Amino acid sequence: MQYAIELYYDKETEKKLFALAQKVADEKLSTKFLEWKTRPHLTLACFNDVDEAKCTELLKEFADDHKVMPAYIGSVGMFNDTKTIFVSPMMNKSMYQFHGELHTALKDFDSVGWEWYWPDRWVPHCTIALTNEDADEVFYKASDLILHEFKKMAGEFTAIGLTKITFPVKEICTIELCR
Repeated sequence: MQYAIELYYDKETEKKLFALAQKVADEKLSTKFLEWKTRPHLTLACFNDVDEAKCTELLKEFADDHKVMPAYIGSVGMFNDTKTIFVSPMMNKSMYQFHGELHTALKDFDSVGWEWYWPDRWVPHCTIALTNEDADEVFYKASDLILHEFKKMAGEFTAIGLTKITFPVKEICTIELCR
């Protein structure tokens, strides 16, 4: 089974990001992202298999040592190969440090094949639309829509979570960061 560690936004920011994804569905372009039934998030790491109890305990310890962080979302991007449309946070040294420390804490889990989430390779992003299974023009129409609808936003990263990568996604645990 495959797992992901996700970084979650505060509720207000989450609502704004979800509204962007909903707009793509409302315009009858693509519903695939919504079908995954996942919250807006940044994926911090992926693993081929984990001991869920051990991983949950490690995440609790990690969260106890890390504070809520500001989240400034300032750009729209795309992965052309997977026809994924996303928004990206403005990154800073503390965010990269947080990411690196998480990977160190979870180093015993198998991340082979998930190298694009490793430190120094990571492209932090929050998916808004998945159009790979749709007709080619949907990617361009959804991109145009998001480019027109997106407004820079500020919020917070408030929690980390362990999810099982299934369809739909299954949240195993969510742990609040310190205030």
